[in-house]
Amino acid sequence: MAGPAGGTNPIKVIDENKMSARQWIVIVLMIMLNALDGFDVLSSAFAAPGISAEWGIPRSELGIVLSAELIGMGFGSVILGGMADKFGRKLTMLVCLVVMAIGMYMAHAATGVTLLTLWRFLTGLGIGGMLAATNAVTAESSSRAERSLAMALYVIGYPVGGVIGGFAAQEWLLVDYDWRAVFLFGAAVTAAMIPLVMLLVPETPAYYAARRPAGALEKINHSLRALRQPEIDALPELAPSAPKPKVTEILSNPRLRPVTLLLAFGYLFHTVTFYYILKFAVQIVADSGFSQPDAASTLTWANIGGVTGGILFGFLMRKWDIKGPTIAVAVLGSAAVAAFGIGSDTLWGWRVATFLTMFFLNAAIVGYYAAFARGFPAFARATGTGFVLGVGRAGAAGSPIIAGFLFTALGNDQLLLVSAIMACGAIIGAGLLWILPLRDADNDGAEQAPAAAVAGSGA
Repeated sequence: MAGPAGGTNPIKVIDENKMSARQWIVIVLMIMLNALDGFDVLSSAFAAPGISAEWGIPRSELGIVLSAELIGMGFGSVILGGMADKFGRKLTMLVCLVVMAIGMYMAHAATGVTLLTLWRFLTGLGIGGMLAATNAVTAESSSRAERSLAMALYVIGYPVGGVIGGFAAQEWLLVDYDWRAVFLFGAAVTAAMIPLVMLLVPETPAYYAARRPAGALEKINHSLRALRQPEIDALPELAPSAPKPKVTEILSNPRLRPVTLLLAFGYLFHTVTFYYILKFAVQIVADSGFSQPDAASTLTWANIGGVTGGILFGFLMRKWDIKGPTIAVAVLGSAAVAAFGIGSDTLWGWRVATFLTMFFLNAAIVGYYAAFARGFPAFARATGTGFVLGVGRAGAAGSPIIAGFLFTALGNDQLLLVSAIMACGAIIGAGLLWILPLRDADNDGAEQAPAAAVAGSGA
């Protein structure tokens, strides 16, 4: 390991040095945690046909059940996301994993809609906080040169979890057991991640540099050693009036306020469209005459589309900037959702339709997450990301509720009309992103950064 760098800025150490294998291990674990979040969120969608059949609930009531964890995610993103800036990214991730494991286990034992909704809400609290913390860790543990790729890989972890969980559900859990096994499987995998995070993920140097706890220099150097990066010999000056990680700061700061609000509401509208497919596709396909495992396979293919689109878009951002490409794929995703409403007589027709929707919509999610990492400085990155995700989860939570009531009001046979209405969210989100004044938050007064410096601390 290299000796002391003689510098005073740990953020620049991470930014300017080549990434070590140890840093990539942290990034891989963040991808795994995001995949876990993806499976835990989608587990209720995989289980939806079984729940509906066993308890005989209509789509409007099912929509409320499917929204429970998304509502929890909104609260978790704000409450636990702020915790990541106050008490550390690592502690927050561990707390969230415990909450998620309890919620998933208790969901499998639920005996009615009310209890299931309660435990799904609790699971969502943990997922929301986890998303804010892991997003910050990914940005703060990657170099400037590799940050756009690291963020793209991190974001596609979410649909990867859906793909893995989808194959587990359609080939094993829903075949040999019932819908409860989906939640029990999620609880076991969630619990297994706790020791991995404890042993392999150090707190980020950027967090210590921003918070300045007692013994900050030694703690920063301990993190730098863990990441196999040069140590520093002194801390940078920190003004007594330095901003603190509060939601009021990101809303009152004249530079951060427009970024915060436009990202929050742009993401909100985008998730209305995004979660319509993720939450209702399995039920729609099952109601069209296919078995529960076959219907679940369409969501698996939706997530394969999300992975593919996310990977390609991540490499695209290495050459072009965030806004234009993100707007383009959001509009294409909206068109694909409207086309989904045409329906299909074959299983592969449904699979292709869901693949295309998530190919474009998840590519846009990659763009949004890159914008989160660039738009907020290190001192408020988890708080800002948590707030934006929290507001955005209102759209995610509202999506299945809105769709459920639209189907009830218009009729289950009005798939095309409902899909066209739900597709409008991504268009509105793209419009808000168009007017977003996006620039590098860690360099005050800097012009918009090149795509290679897409995100995060010191970029």
